[in-house]
Amino acid sequence: MARDKSVKGRTALAGVVSELFFESRQKYGPREIELMTDILGQLIRDVEMSVRRALAEKFATRKDAPHDLLLTLANDEIKVAHPILMQSPVLKDEELIEIISHRTAEHQLAIALRQSVSARVSDALVAAGNEGVIKTLLENENAEVSQSTMNYLVEQSRRIDGYQKPLLDRKDLTPELAKRMYWWVSAALREHILQNYDVDESALDGTIEETVKDIIAETRTAAQKKTKNAYELVEHLHKTNALSPKFLIQVLREGEIPLFEAMFAKVTGLSAAFTKRVLYEPGGLGLAVACRATNIDKPDFASIFLLSRQGRPGDKTVDPRELTKALSVYDVLDLNATKTVLARWRLEADYQKAIRDLQPKLAASKAGAAVINQHLPNH
Repeated sequence: MARDKSVKGRTALAGVVSELFFESRQKYGPREIELMTDILGQLIRDVEMSVRRALAEKFATRKDAPHDLLLTLANDEIKVAHPILMQSPVLKDEELIEIISHRTAEHQLAIALRQSVSARVSDALVAAGNEGVIKTLLENENAEVSQSTMNYLVEQSRRIDGYQKPLLDRKDLTPELAKRMYWWVSAALREHILQNYDVDESALDGTIEETVKDIIAETRTAAQKKTKNAYELVEHLHKTNALSPKFLIQVLREGEIPLFEAMFAKVTGLSAAFTKRVLYEPGGLGLAVACRATNIDKPDFASIFLLSRQGRPGDKTVDPRELTKALSVYDVLDLNATKTVLARWRLEADYQKAIRDLQPKLAASKAGAAVINQHLPNH
C-alpha cells in the first residue's frame, strides 16, 4: 500500500494505519506506536480533506491520541480542525492560545465552545476581539472568565448590545457589575420606548427607576447571602485545616473575591474591614507583613499580591514595578516583628502606628528599614 503514491492509495493507507493505531494498542509496544504516529503524520499532508476530517473525528475525544498529530489537525482548515478544537483533551492551553492568535475566527469559535475553557484561553479569545466569538464564550457556562476580563466586557456591553444578556445570565457576574449594567441597559430601553411608543416621559422614568431599585435590592440581598455562605464555608475549611496558601490562590484565580477575603481574614485573625485595608493598601506593605507573619512564602505572596489586585476599587491593572516593590518589602521583613504587628492589628490598633512603632525591628538592617519607610502610606 505504501508504494501506491496516488491520493487513493494514500487514503487507504491512512485508514488502515489509523484503525491499527486504536485496535492494537495493547498488542504493540511504544516503538510500533511511534512508527504508526509518524506514518499518519506524513500521510495527512497527502490525503484528501475528507480523510483528514475523518481522522480528526476519530482522534478528537481520545486521551491517548498522538499529540503532534492532533496539533497538526487542529491547525488544519476548520472543517478538519473543528472536532479537535471542540473536544480534544490533549491540546494544552498554550497551543489553544497560539491557534487563537494565528488561525481564523472559525477556529476561535470552536475553542469558545469547548466543554472546558480556562481563564487564560478566555482572555486570549476576548483579546482577539471577535464579537461573535466573545458572545459565544459568554454563553458557555463552563468557560472560566477572569474578573479583570469580566470588568472589561461589562464596559464593552455599554456599546455592544449582544454582550448584555449573556453577561447578565452568567453566574460569575458580581453584584457590583450587574448593578452597573442594569442602569445603562435601562437607559437604552428608555430611549427605545420614548422613540417608538406614545407614553408619559416622567411616568416612564419613575417606573424604570423603581424597577432598577428592586433589581439592585435583590442583587444586594443575594450578595449578602453569598457573603454569609462564604464565611460559613471558611469556618468549615478552617476546622478541616484546608486553608492553605495554594487554596487561597486557587480561589483568587477563580475570581471569588468575597470568599478569598473571608479566608484571608480567618488565616490572619483580622476583622473583615481591617482585612480589606491590609489587602488593598497601595504598595503591598500590609499584605507583605500579614503574609510573612502567617508563614506564607515569597512565591505564594507574589501570586496573592498580583491576583488580589482585582478586588481593589478603581484601577485593577498591575504595573510590574508594583510587584517588584512589594517583593523588596517582603524580603527585608523580620518574622517575629511581623507577628507582633499582626497581633496589634487583631486588636484593631491603628494600621500605620502598629508599623511605625515596630519599624526599627521590622527589618534587620538600616537598608531594609529604609525600604519599609518608603512604602509607608502618607495618609
